[in-house]
Amino acid sequence: MAETEDCVGQEPCPVDDDLFKEPMRKRRRSDRDQRFRAFPTMEQSALKEYEKLESRTRRVLSNTYQKLLQSVFLDDSIPNGIKYLINRLLALIEKPPLDPIYIGLFGSTGAGKSSLINAIIQQAMFLPVSGESICTSCIVQVRSGCCELYEAKIHLLSDQEWKEELKNLVKLLNRTEELGREEEDAWNKDEALEEAIWKLQMLYGHGAERKSYEELLRAKPIGKIPPSRVITLKAEEAEELSVKLDPYITQRRGWAGGPDETQIWPLIKLVEVTLPKSELIPEGVVLVDIPGTGDFNSKRDEMWRKTIDKCSVIWVISDIERVSGGRAHEDLLNESIKACQRGFCRDVALVVTKTDKLHLPEYLRERKVGNPAVQSQREAVLERNEMIKLQKNKILKEKLKRKLPADSKVLEASELVYTVSAQEYWQQAVLAEEETEIPKLREYIRRRLLDEKRRMVTKYVTEAFGLLLLTDSFNGPDHLPNEHLHMSGLRRFVEERIQLLEKAIDQCFAHIAQPLQVGVRNARSSYRRILGACLVRSRGNQGFHQTLKAVCLKNGIYASRTLARIDLNEAITQPIYDQIDPVFGGIFSSGKPTDGSALMPHIDAFKYSLQEKMTEIGIRNGWKYDSCKKSFLVQEISAILGGLEEHILRKKRRIYESLTTSVQNDLKPCYEEAAQITGKKACERMKDVIRRGVDRQVAEGMFERAEERMQHQFQQLKNGITEKVKGSITTMLTLASSQGDGLYKELADVKSEYKEMEKLHRSLKEVAENAVLRRGMQDFLLRMSPSKAGPPQTWT
Repeated sequence: MAETEDCVGQEPCPVDDDLFKEPMRKRRRSDRDQRFRAFPTMEQSALKEYEKLESRTRRVLSNTYQKLLQSVFLDDSIPNGIKYLINRLLALIEKPPLDPIYIGLFGSTGAGKSSLINAIIQQAMFLPVSGESICTSCIVQVRSGCCELYEAKIHLLSDQEWKEELKNLVKLLNRTEELGREEEDAWNKDEALEEAIWKLQMLYGHGAERKSYEELLRAKPIGKIPPSRVITLKAEEAEELSVKLDPYITQRRGWAGGPDETQIWPLIKLVEVTLPKSELIPEGVVLVDIPGTGDFNSKRDEMWRKTIDKCSVIWVISDIERVSGGRAHEDLLNESIKACQRGFCRDVALVVTKTDKLHLPEYLRERKVGNPAVQSQREAVLERNEMIKLQKNKILKEKLKRKLPADSKVLEASELVYTVSAQEYWQQAVLAEEETEIPKLREYIRRRLLDEKRRMVTKYVTEAFGLLLLTDSFNGPDHLPNEHLHMSGLRRFVEERIQLLEKAIDQCFAHIAQPLQVGVRNARSSYRRILGACLVRSRGNQGFHQTLKAVCLKNGIYASRTLARIDLNEAITQPIYDQIDPVFGGIFSSGKPTDGSALMPHIDAFKYSLQEKMTEIGIRNGWKYDSCKKSFLVQEISAILGGLEEHILRKKRRIYESLTTSVQNDLKPCYEEAAQITGKKACERMKDVIRRGVDRQVAEGMFERAEERMQHQFQQLKNGITEKVKGSITTMLTLASSQGDGLYKELADVKSEYKEMEKLHRSLKEVAENAVLRRGMQDFLLRMSPSKAGPPQTWT
């Protein structure tokens, strides 16, 4: 029986002035050990060392936090500097051990996403596998945890979100005039119309498509909808949860009746599945099954785009039969590359599925003469797979080079293409387990998490050490007489450097101006051709009447579960993106181009100049007794500017999408006008309204306005950066000088905590060196071990 509950957010609690808040409890040792079951022994050792470092650091921070609270507990007022210190300690204590690593499996219906996830998690039929009438119908997230049971949470659209979609579905079905026979045929074959009828019948029963919006609001859905709009399923075994989950995440066209769970399918927007203590998928990794085209519902479509953008890794899934001739995976690759521009994605790969499929006689006939003889099905499959890898790897790398800056990490990847077979992973009738490349994907996942854990713990321990340095210094010797003079000079230096940073950012953002202007000119000269291509279908208007109306109802966008995504706004702005993509990616890259076009190197230069100045002041003026304060200032600047990088990454999506958003807003009146058209020749009349509306807006400067709005977004980002830098560093300097200003007389003694933190900070280097040695040893053993995959391969 499904349980229901309110949807609870995953975000950590913000830090505020509630200084007496209890920090979260640490994870039990047995729970922590379970997290490493997915890793080989050597990687487990590295992770345990990093986990131990992190755990001990949290304990030191927690002890320090409790001591500071006790020392100020009875005070009527607490100086702002001490508040800052206590809140920073609490923020570090409650910082998540690791941000989830989202790996998006992005592919069309039937590409093999669910089968691939099932193989990776070692559960053959856990997620339903697509058939002729069955496919995964929504975003599904799969992760492992330390829970004892298998669990799934099904999140439904809110009442308001469904009402919005319901209104649009009814509009699609509305016919106010009689149609001719040809138009009637076109109407009945329209994909958007079929989707609308099916959703209403599924939720309200047969005949729902003939009811008005008001009647449907009063109608009672067939399925049971919990007030919380969240359904929780639990089971002791994977098979049991799979049976319970199946009706919620499968779309069965043409199936009448069915359980209540099936009847609420149109309301489902997200399914989260948690596996207990997986030995194959480490905790902290989330595999996301992402449908290829989005959704007609605005909320689901927004979630589709945001899900893509939060993935740090995207695997574009295409089966072997469609990867050579089909367009679908090309569109998905383009969307994935855009995710690198606007989101958090740092790695893109093409995963070719169902690679066991090969008709040997046909392959041998088409195979070029002169190559070594192929004696078996296995040899033919491996040879064909290797050729696919070489061809697609070259094409994908060239595409990435055109769109992304030259220093992008994805361009350094040794493998951009994987050839996998989930079926052979289970059967091993033709291929050995290693040859299915499922283990290779698991290894990629493990190494990705290990690298992220190392990076996070290094940053965490370093930041914690800086705070303990300052906390301990509060009980150190009094400041020297000229301490105020030192801080005053440092403040003036900071103000000067911030002004230089503003100029550097202006120069950085100026690199986008010329590509933007060229792109605008290109868009003006090509928009009619692009728009015409979007509004023409191979069968004329047949089956396109209500689809076009759906496009207009959603302000130029239509996401179908079976057809390619339609986005008129994106299409006509594509010539601008073609020009700005390499420059835009360069602005937000971590490289150091000689032309000064990258943003982060300017921020790094600002950081290093401040750190050098602090060291210089300390040496020149004899901060003999306050080296702790100098070290704190140096490390706290790194922490402040490190947080700034995350702020920039969040803002770049809005900047990148500002072009299409601007165009969509300008064209909204013409979309609304076209959406009202019904009756005879409605499809052609809608097209005419759209064409005239676009012509009018272009003549009035639509593309130029989009250019200005993107430039304005860049200006807002610059202002946000400088304001955050000013505010944070000013607060930090106030804290550093608070002892000399008499803001506080005495704090609790934290020398023991400081000494332990100092040891932890020194041990970082040792742990990192051990990890490198273990990885080298593991790679050596893998190279020396006998192959599990049969005869040695003759290619590289």
